[in-house]
Amino acid sequence: MIKSVYIIGSKGIPAKYGGFETFVEKLTENQKNGSIKYYVACTRENSLKSNITDDIFIHNGATCFSIDVPNIGPAKAIAYDIAALKKAISISKENGDRNPIFYVLACRIGPFISKFRKKIHQMGGQLFVNPDGHEWLREKWSAPVRKYWKVSESLMVKHADLLVCDSKNIEKYIQSDYHKFSPKTTYIAYGTDLTKSTLTSSDRIVREWFGEKKLSENGYYLVVGRFVPENNYESMIREFMKSNSRKDFVLITNVEENSFYDRLKKETGFDKDERIKFVGTVYNQELLKYIRENAFAYFHGHEVGGTNPSLLEALASTKLNLLLNVGFNREVGESGAVYWNKDNLHQKIEESEKMSHADIDKMDLESTRQVQERFSWDFIVDEYESLFLK
Repeated sequence: MIKSVYIIGSKGIPAKYGGFETFVEKLTENQKNGSIKYYVACTRENSLKSNITDDIFIHNGATCFSIDVPNIGPAKAIAYDIAALKKAISISKENGDRNPIFYVLACRIGPFISKFRKKIHQMGGQLFVNPDGHEWLREKWSAPVRKYWKVSESLMVKHADLLVCDSKNIEKYIQSDYHKFSPKTTYIAYGTDLTKSTLTSSDRIVREWFGEKKLSENGYYLVVGRFVPENNYESMIREFMKSNSRKDFVLITNVEENSFYDRLKKETGFDKDERIKFVGTVYNQELLKYIRENAFAYFHGHEVGGTNPSLLEALASTKLNLLLNVGFNREVGESGAVYWNKDNLHQKIEESEKMSHADIDKMDLESTRQVQERFSWDFIVDEYESLFLK
């Protein structure tokens, strides 16, 4: 018997970027068990980016269905999830599915979920939810939006048949904060790609990028991610400026029309420190991998959310990783990383530069081993397939 699994909440596949998008791409691309049939909701614009205009199309063997939603600001994501779940239920009914699973990524539609759950149960189906991270803590949201996120999260937890947490710390938080609902949870991590970059130092694209940015291999610290306050860019920049490092600090991030960037520039004067280099974004994945592999060290300052994709990529690629000392990061990095607090990163930078090659190689082996054992897509796909077929 075929088990139908409907995935709602990612922008869709083919994936261009984004955590949930990459997850759905890898889950379908690496499918092993033919007893599962995936259906994936996609935003219309995501599909159009890939020159796909059909309402329904096949990608990685999954049936993808495009959803149109008007651009109504922050509420667009809520409208999209509602329309996608409605459409998924209707496709499932047309197919006459037996015991389908509807897997909703993130907790955006809590106030509306009880009526959907009722319909899903009437069909003999189950509602699975990935609670993502602490979205209600993100500084980008206004107070009313944060309040909505928290209420929405509690309702998603209350009505889910199962919560699939991609971080043990998130699972612990769900169990303690929402114990009155007796939530049923399981832990399956996010995955990452373990293959090395196909590029070499002599490739033209590599030499052009390094030449243009005035950088050299092993001569820079690196961070890759969204330029938002909760990722602690302020601490990293201030602390790096305090350090006596002669290496560069390279930030691969988009800062166009970013008021946080303007404020930080004004308050810290980082633009006068020649070592600090904002180099924009890098969409070529092989080049990005090469840049990670050839950094002296990687900084990770995220403190909101579950298992972060950029952290896994860094642990798999970069020799030395300096992570903010919070539960989420310790859970992933374990003994394969150096940990810093917001006021001592400059000391950790100076200590790192005194480490021997042998000690750095040891950290590199340890972080790569952990990622191979616990976070490879091969392993994650096995975990999901056994969950869906249980």
